[in-house]
This record gives sequence, C-alpha cells and structure tokens, in this order.
Amino acid sequence: MGKAAALCSGSTRGLVSLLSAVPCLACHELPGPGRRAMSSEAAAGAGGRGGGGPAGAAPAAPGSDTYKGWLFKWTNYLKGYQRRWFVLSNGLLSYYRTQAEMAHTCRGTINLSTAHIDTEDSCNIVLSNGGRTYHLKANSEVERQRWVTALELAKAKAIRMRNNQSDDSGDEEPASQSDKSELHGTLKTLSSKLEDLSTCNDLIAKHGAALQRSLSELENLKLPAESGEKIKAVNERATLFRITSNAMINACRDFLDLAETHSRKWQRALQYEREQRIRLEETIEQLAKQHNSLERACRGAPGSAGSTGTAKGSVQSSKGEASDEDEETEYFDAMEDAPAFITVTADPKHHRRSGSNLSGASEGHPEDWNLEDSVFESSNQSSYNESCKDLLPKKRRRTRIPDKPNYSLNLWSIMKNCIGKELSKIPMPVNFNEPLSMLQRLTEDLEYHELLDKAVKCESSTEQMCFVAAFSVSSYSTTVHRTAKPFNPLLGETYELDRLEEFGFRSLCEQVSHHPPAAAHHVFSKRGWTLWQEITIASKFRGKYLSIMPLGAIHLEFHSSGNHYVWRKVTSTVHNIIVGKLWIDQSGEIEIVNHKSKDKCQLKFTPYSYFSRDVPRKVTGVVSDADGKAHYVMSGTWDEKMECSKIVHSSHGSTSSEGKQKTVYQTLSPKVLWKKYPLPENAENMYFFSDLALTLNEPEERVAPTDSRLRPDQRLMESGRWDEANVEKQRLEEKQRAVRRRREAEAVEALEEGKDYEGYIPLWFERKVDPVTGELICVYKGGYWEAKDKQDWSVCPDIF
Repeated sequence: MGKAAALCSGSTRGLVSLLSAVPCLACHELPGPGRRAMSSEAAAGAGGRGGGGPAGAAPAAPGSDTYKGWLFKWTNYLKGYQRRWFVLSNGLLSYYRTQAEMAHTCRGTINLSTAHIDTEDSCNIVLSNGGRTYHLKANSEVERQRWVTALELAKAKAIRMRNNQSDDSGDEEPASQSDKSELHGTLKTLSSKLEDLSTCNDLIAKHGAALQRSLSELENLKLPAESGEKIKAVNERATLFRITSNAMINACRDFLDLAETHSRKWQRALQYEREQRIRLEETIEQLAKQHNSLERACRGAPGSAGSTGTAKGSVQSSKGEASDEDEETEYFDAMEDAPAFITVTADPKHHRRSGSNLSGASEGHPEDWNLEDSVFESSNQSSYNESCKDLLPKKRRRTRIPDKPNYSLNLWSIMKNCIGKELSKIPMPVNFNEPLSMLQRLTEDLEYHELLDKAVKCESSTEQMCFVAAFSVSSYSTTVHRTAKPFNPLLGETYELDRLEEFGFRSLCEQVSHHPPAAAHHVFSKRGWTLWQEITIASKFRGKYLSIMPLGAIHLEFHSSGNHYVWRKVTSTVHNIIVGKLWIDQSGEIEIVNHKSKDKCQLKFTPYSYFSRDVPRKVTGVVSDADGKAHYVMSGTWDEKMECSKIVHSSHGSTSSEGKQKTVYQTLSPKVLWKKYPLPENAENMYFFSDLALTLNEPEERVAPTDSRLRPDQRLMESGRWDEANVEKQRLEEKQRAVRRRREAEAVEALEEGKDYEGYIPLWFERKVDPVTGELICVYKGGYWEAKDKQDWSVCPDIF
C-alpha cells in the first residue's frame, strides 16, 4: 500500500477516493522501512525545509529526568523532515509542533522501556517500539550523541522502574490504617503461599533425584528376586512424587487465584474510588453554586420563597461526566469562548408566581412558556415535524428501491488488482458507494425543512435561533448508518428537487468545481425563507480513520424579518477505514450568528469516547442575544432529537481548576423541537435510506440533461447491476478527464497568444463576494426554472 501510494500525485484520484475528496495517501506518513530509501541529500534538503534553525533549545542535562529540545522528524515524502519540539520525561519521548502545544496537544509518544534505539548515520536516530517508528535527525553529530545518551539513560531507568515497581502506581494517597492492615494481611498470605511453593519445589527435586536413582538401579538388576523389591521401592517413591506434585499444583493454583482476584479487586476499587471522589467533588461544587444562586434569587423575590426549595431534575453539564483528562484528548479543538454550564430544571408553577424577578436571563416572562402564546410545543406531545408527516403530498413518491446486492468489500483485493496500472486511471469501484450523488446528499439537509417553516412564525429572534439550531443539527441524523460514500459529481452536474406544490420549496445544486470539488446549493421557499451554500470538502486520512471537513458557510435568510443566519458544518470522522466495521462520528462546534440582531448560538458536538459515561452523539449549546445574555439551553443528540429549555435565571460559579468559569442555568421544562423520523421498513437492505432519500433518485420528467437522476452508472448501481455500473463509471470519468485535458490545452494556447482564458463557468451560479462573510461564494444567478418551463437546455453540456 505504501509503494502504491508513493506513486500518487496531487491530481491522482481512484484508490484514495474512499470518500469524496479523500487526499492522496502519499501526502501522509509512511511506514518506517519506506523512509530509508531517501538519499542523504534529499533528507538534508527536507530537513532544511522543515523549519531550519538550531535543533536544540537549551535542553536539560542528559542525566536529568527531563530532556527537551528541537529535532527533525520524518513525516512523508512530500514534506520530508519537519522541525518538532521533543520532550523526554519519565521514560516517555513526546513531541509537539511548537513549544506552545505542550499545554494542550501532544502529537505522539513512544515508551522507551520497550523501544529499540538505533543510529543510521552521524546525525540520525531511529526509535522503534512495536509498530511505531520515529526517524529523527539532529543538527550535528554532537547533538545527536547527547540525545542518544539521554535516551539510553531514560530507557535504562524506565526498565528498572518497570521491573521494580509493585502493583501500586505510587501516586495514590496514603491509605487508612484499616486499608494498611488489610493490605498487610493479604501480603502475608501471599508470602505464606510462596513459601509453600518453595517447600514443594525442594521436595520435588529431592524425590525426583531419588526416583531417578531407583530407576537406574532397576535397569542394572539381573536377579529376578531383587527386581520385585526395587520395583516396590520405585512405586513408593513415585507415589511420594505424585503427592508432592499435586500439593505444589494446588498451592500454585491457590496463589494465582488469590493474586488475580485481589489484583482485579484493587484495580476496580481504586478506579471506582477515584471516579466517585471526582464526581462527589464536582457535585458538591455544583450544589454550592446552586444554593448560592437560589439564596440570592430568594432574597430578590420574597414571594417565591417556596420555589427556591422546589428545584428538581438532574444536574446536567455541557462537559458531561467525562473527566478533565477526557477534554484534553479530544480530536478537535474546542472554541475557547464556549462556556461550560449546568442546567437545573425548575417547577414552572412556582416560577409563574415569582414574576419577572427570576427571568432576568430570559426574554419575556416565564408565563410566556406555554402552548398558547409560544410556537414551542410541549415535550410530552407530538413534535412539530411528526405532525407534518400527516400532510398528504399531491404526488405519490416511491417507498423502496431494489435491495442492495451482497457484494463483499475487500480493499486489499482491489489494491492488488491495481498493481502495475496507472493510478490516475483507476476508478474507485461502486462497492464503496451508495446510489446517490453528493449533490443529492447535500439536498438531504432539507429533510426537516418544516423547522424553518415554523421558525418563520417566531416573533422573537432568539426563539427563531432555536429552530435554526435544531435544523443545523438535524442534517446529521441521516449519517449515523450511512457509511458508504456518495458518487462524486461530474463538473457541471446538477440536481433539482422541486417540492414547491407539496412542501413549498424548490432546491437546485450544481457541481461548480472539480479540483477542489465544490458544490453550490440554493433553496427558495414560498413560506418565507431562502437558504444557500457552497461546500468544499477537505479531508485527512490518518490510517485508522478519515476526517472529513466541509468548508464553506451556510446562509439562511427569512424574508419578512430579514434575519440572516450563517453557520458552518462540523467535522465528520469515519472510523475503521482499513479493518473493522465502519462507523461515523460528528465532532466539533457550530457557531450560528444572526448578522442582523447579532444573536448567537454555540453548539458543541461531543466526540465519542469509550471511557465516557455520557450519552453518545451528544449535542449541547446556549442561545444568547447581542449582549451575551443567555436565553435558551439546547440539548440532545445529533441522531435522535433536540430539545430547548428556556432560561429563567443564570449565575456564574467560581473558576475551575482549568481556569474555566461554569455557569448555572435555572430553566423551565424542555420542549422537543426536532425528533428524527423512523427509518422505513427494510432500510438495512436499502443503504439505510430515509423516506426522503428513497425519492431523491426517482426518475422524473422535464429535468435538465445534467441532472444526477440521469447518471447511467448511478442508475445501474441502484438496479443492482454493479459490474455494468463500474464499466459505465470508468467511461464517465475518462470522458471527464478528456474534457479537462482539452481545457488545459485551450488555456496553454490562450496564454501563448496573450489572451485571457476564463476556464470553466458554472451554468446557473456565479461567483460573488459575500457581503456578510467577505468570502468568494457561488450564488444562484437565476434562469434554471425558467429554462425548465421552456424546456430549453441548450446551455447544458454533454457530461453523461
């Protein structure tokens, strides 16, 4: 795989397109053996590009516990050696991109106790530990020798510590007298068992030697009369040996059982006590803050004395129950201004009596939080999106597609068949795909469009923000089971979704760029809103997982109020790319800004952690106005539902050990804003498509000849004819490459003649500078729906 990837170029596609816009594998770190093929001149040149300057930065003495300094680390064939900051401490060698990263992000660590240290030449060091290998280079041979000495000393010390350490880690607090007594008794018992083993071992050795002598004498016997006595002696000694051996085996079994039982018991007890202590400390801190806030509220509202004692519900933290260390190991950087908060659900009856004194952090009065006066609905009733399912469409849509064929997905066999072929001409087989294009997947964001229809009715901009936030989360609900990649659209490919008569909106997507791949999207709703976006996909392949980062802003404008919302998508991570079952996670933060009222909503998508007890796929957030005053708390999961709780009071707690200030929000009962539709029957055999996804590729008349529904390879795959689909897919990609080569030739010819060459011009979109974000974005210029009415598609190219 590494050899094949080394042949890739910046323009290579095919094998490396595991998902749309997957980068070339050669752009990422290769295994250690492949790096040694680089010549010393190339390595030196790469090192020079790695940052230059002195590699050492006044490191500590090699004999000290900590040794720090700059070294050059091999990354890949494109970037070569890169300058990195290395820290050697407690038998571990860690590295960072900069010294400032030591406070928050470690790029990698290798344990020296089991590592092999090798020197390739006068300046290079090779560290290998199992499957991990670091190729390092110092500025000079003297500096290399200093590091080798420090590494060897640290390795020797780590080995001694590993051999001499006891079961205790050494960082626990002193145990109580009862714990010490119990520990002493257990150790005494273990010592007694060990002595029994030693005694049995001596007896076995002695009786074994006697038995051996007896057997030798038996072999030398000549007289039959003596043989009987000797045989009898042999049997007696054999019996003694068997009894002693059984005793030793039983003693060994008792020793091992006792040691294993107590070892597991101590580890579980220690871990449980640590977690309980941390949780207890946090709970006490939260209760103290809540008590202070409720006391202040009680003093400020004498008539609500009874309400302060009726706070109920669970304590909820935006950080979940994960420890502080879990926050340090997140894959994605969090926004520094995203505050940690705690919510307390209060009794709305008591707060209605309290009047506006308790609603200092909310907009209006708590009495407004009801079904008659608010567009929100109660959590114990059917949500808005469920009620919209009862709408009868004017056109009956299909409810199923042909079942997915049972084809095996073997990456290694595909790569084996690619050996000796030109990688730029190897198409990715449809085995990795689903029968939808990226343009259709982008249109799937509108599955819960009714949230925006309801947001139009909101009089308050902060209430409207809640529905916009729920809509931004709902677009990820279809990805939880959808591990297959969509078809990469061809340049000029379009997709329309006309639901104007049924749901009041019509959508148009177009692939406006191929390198990098970019799609423009425009949606108009006659119910009072317009949405547009241009999305470019960037990705990073990290061996075990693939990070997909959509670049570009999403714009949403409401016609009547003029509220203009802008946000960006979070990072999607596909795990187990090479081995194991694929699964997808969403991580990062979304900041939604209303550029008219300056309201904001910060949503945090908590990455999945095996060690976290928090709800998987959790999303939390706070809606605040232009002055930074919080009005609503958002909570839920990106694959199930989102709820909104109105804040009636907020107070700031003390600063935590991390320097972050937690805020205690007292809220009313939550309202369900969005809940995921159940998947259709037999969805597991239909690529886990939702009801909307099943209709996206349904053939329709009068669409443009560039529409994704007319793609022959995609249509063949949906019908289950995958072999034919692969052939057709290869034909389309070769046709697209030929068009690109023709454009490149035209550009060269124009350059030679001194003329300007415009390159590819989108059909229905044009590039403009966005006045809100200042970015260059493709916006809809009009004409598509008029061309559809006239059935005049003369501007459409022949791409299929």
